[in-house]
Amino acid sequence: MAGRDAPGLFCLITDLHDHAASPASVLAHTYHRRRTGSGTALKVAKSAISGAGPSTGPMLRSASPALAAQEHAAWVTAVELARAAARAAAAVAIPARRGRRAGQPVHPREISFTAARRAVITSVRSGAATASLPVSLIRANRDAILARLARRRVHADRHRHRDRKTKTRPGFPRGGPRLVTRTAPAAISICQPRPA
Repeated sequence: MAGRDAPGLFCLITDLHDHAASPASVLAHTYHRRRTGSGTALKVAKSAISGAGPSTGPMLRSASPALAAQEHAAWVTAVELARAAARAAAAVAIPARRGRRAGQPVHPREISFTAARRAVITSVRSGAATASLPVSLIRANRDAILARLARRRVHADRHRHRDRKTKTRPGFPRGGPRLVTRTAPAAISICQPRPA
């Protein structure tokens, strides 16, 4: 991975069968870039869905494919609206006075996604941008919301860590410190075109 040997086995299952057009090394590199590029954003977006997770059932509640497609589109739109609010807040945020980012412009990823989502929901519920309000009041409400949101910063760094919390209790007991581990030899098969 990334030009280095990795201690573990990585398995990628795909329906791309043309080895000449999609060599295994290209697929592995592309998948690694996809995980680092979009994996974090997807996790952040899914964190806003209550009851989301492998052991809690489906994330989308709709019963038909057409309604599930609409629900998915609405979810993506809502997430992007929250991110747009975070970008707008970052644009008006005052740079930090101390620390490693002192004096530098605030990056949108430094604005809390959860705070942005809550700010959007609160502004919709309170009617802060209702069309019947005077334009000056709408702008004042927007500026006040963005100023509050601009102060809600997160530490956006690779070494950021918080304890993992499960959303639901697993249906099986914990393994404990003396769980027997068995290691099996790996068998790797690389598919290649047949020699001519």
